[in-house]
Amino acid sequence: MSTTTSHTPPESEGHPDGGAAGAAARPARLIQNEVTTEIPVHLLFRDDPDPVQVPLRPSVVARRQGTGEQPRQRRPAPVRGRPRPEVDPALVERPARVLPGAAGVLAGVCGLTGCLAATWWAGMLPPYVSQALRLPAYAGAGLGPAQWAAYAGAGVLGAFGFSGLTRCRTGRAWVLGLFGRYRGTVRRTGLLWVNPLVRRRLMDVRLRHWRSEAMTATDPDGMALRVVVLVVWRVRDTARALLGVEDHEGYLRECVEAALARVPVEPAGGTRGGVTAAGDALTRLVATETAPVGVEVFSVRPVRVEYAPEVAPAIHRRRIAALDARQRASMLNSVVDSVEDTVTRLTVRGLVELDDYERKVLVRDLTVAFCSGRGEPV
Repeated sequence: MSTTTSHTPPESEGHPDGGAAGAAARPARLIQNEVTTEIPVHLLFRDDPDPVQVPLRPSVVARRQGTGEQPRQRRPAPVRGRPRPEVDPALVERPARVLPGAAGVLAGVCGLTGCLAATWWAGMLPPYVSQALRLPAYAGAGLGPAQWAAYAGAGVLGAFGFSGLTRCRTGRAWVLGLFGRYRGTVRRTGLLWVNPLVRRRLMDVRLRHWRSEAMTATDPDGMALRVVVLVVWRVRDTARALLGVEDHEGYLRECVEAALARVPVEPAGGTRGGVTAAGDALTRLVATETAPVGVEVFSVRPVRVEYAPEVAPAIHRRRIAALDARQRASMLNSVVDSVEDTVTRLTVRGLVELDDYERKVLVRDLTVAFCSGRGEPV
């Protein structure tokens, strides 16, 4: 149980306004914008070892309005990164098994030779062919099962050998698939023999560039722009570019357009890096988006940046006004420096003695003379 004792100072005894005077004599609060709570006196001198739960209000319950105190800034929530596109990890480019073109030519020649021999064996070879080939005369046994089997075997061998021949050029690659399964990529050049049962799709793996049409973008101030970009890229992984995405060229175009919507582009002549800084940011962003699908992006550079037709006149007038203001400020600074230098030289060398009025008149006349000499209106 707490007891409260009060003591009245002697100066307040017998004074009708003693309470008011005592209140006025109390020191003012040092913290005006905080609300505190009082601690009961009996808690300081309590002998009971058991703690007593006393509900206390928080020391700071609110902030007073109109005190000029700034509110506490909350920590911004961490921005979660967007999930990157994922492709089947097993879908990686690997070399396909192919044979030199000489093997296919040899197989085809063997097939043709076998068909010719089966025809001679059956006795159906024309006499002039036998004479040209210097084959011995043979009456022939006719077309029996053995002859038909020889025809079939030789024909399959010849067709299999000649149909598998293909020519691979520099900068092109053949992507092979068998029954919907990726079987490898052929990047070798020259005459090769590829299994004729597999599906072959040609892909360009050279360094390529793409100049876009005018795309929508914004400058750092939020003004609408029309931007034409030049993208330098190539296919790095043919398997992912062909099988991991429906259309890798269309995907690249969409990534460039999405990057322009996120990265502000500053026209040439700006103070924030211009198109160089925007090009670096666009290159990093587009290269990150297209790497999982086997497309390697080297640069994304804005080659033409212009304001949209609806805001171009206003921006043009604002630029003309800013240029005129800079020119006038530069001219004024030059005139003031010239006038100051002239007056200082005249007075320091003792050529003239001027009071305040005469100095003002001289400064005015020199200013008018210098401005007139520069062709500017006074």
